[in-house]
Amino acid sequence: MADHYEVLGVSRDASPDEIKKAYRRLARELHPDVNPSPEASERFKLVTHAYDVLSDPQQRQQYDLGPQAGFEGAGFSGFGDIFETFFGGAGGGGGQRGPRSRRERGQDALLRVEVDLDEVIFGAHRDLEVDTAVVCETCGGSCCQPGTAPVTCDICHGTGSIQRTVRSLLGNVMTSSPCGTCRGYGTVIATPCVTCQGQGRVRARRTVPVDIPAGVDTGLRLQMPGSGEAGPAGGTNGDLYLEIKVRHHDVFSRDGDDLLCTLTVSMADAVLGATAKVKALDGDIDVELKPGVQSADVITVKGRGITHLRGSGRGDLRVGVQVLTPTKLDRKERELIEQFASRHHDDAPTLARFQQGLFSKLRDRFL
Repeated sequence: MADHYEVLGVSRDASPDEIKKAYRRLARELHPDVNPSPEASERFKLVTHAYDVLSDPQQRQQYDLGPQAGFEGAGFSGFGDIFETFFGGAGGGGGQRGPRSRRERGQDALLRVEVDLDEVIFGAHRDLEVDTAVVCETCGGSCCQPGTAPVTCDICHGTGSIQRTVRSLLGNVMTSSPCGTCRGYGTVIATPCVTCQGQGRVRARRTVPVDIPAGVDTGLRLQMPGSGEAGPAGGTNGDLYLEIKVRHHDVFSRDGDDLLCTLTVSMADAVLGATAKVKALDGDIDVELKPGVQSADVITVKGRGITHLRGSGRGDLRVGVQVLTPTKLDRKERELIEQFASRHHDDAPTLARFQQGLFSKLRDRFL
């Protein structure tokens, strides 16, 4: 890296006014609006960077001293440096960690996905539209304008940190802090990518294909590694988490991997027996009603429930029976019912434990 004083054409003891005049003279000569040549453009960047460093008194002092320069004789600087030394800085041994990487892991993302109950039986596929951070296509995550690259920091000379010696009650100790110019990276991006503004990523909408397994239930979270947000400077993607919500169904409900429903049958079918065709979530099912079936009886159809999550086989379909008592009879129908009742006069009403309707009975049977 060229010396800043040489770039500006001034001596090392030049005054701030002399540095400013030298910069203005070179800027009028090299500015892209005046001199569009590539050589002038690159030199203009060097001149601008040199002026940024030398025009700042603190940065100029650090540049003149170098990254390892101490401040012996600076006097006792207080307890802050002691705590920095033992709890936040590099210890008295002067151990130095390297510059930190610009690449960082992207953040995780959470999406809520609604599925229907019939999709839960065999699983479902979704193409989700996600607004998230993606790698910048212009710079490919490098953060630099194409054709350029990060340059070594002139203040810390690529170490990412500035060390100094301070005098404390414990004697002279070496402390280390991140370089304020490069923020600890060790390099400076002189020409940031114009698309991502030097971040290496941009916000965009992308499509994420998702296969939702069978057997999921409300509240379950699925993890998709590497499908979250892209990290800064081309860092690895975070993870995407999908939180499942199963929509309410008007007919079928769920008990674990079993499906529950209620079948209303006529009094004649309940007495004589019948075969009822039930329209289930995955096709029609023939439910056999035995003669004399009672309200709140439960008929189990094996293997027509929900597929076990991460397993084989399915739960059952449990059908609760509700016998419908007719409320409007013509004269002939009433006579037939009265004849039937006369033959069963011994079946008088009897007391039993209180039940809160048919659904309470079905609940007790189901459970």
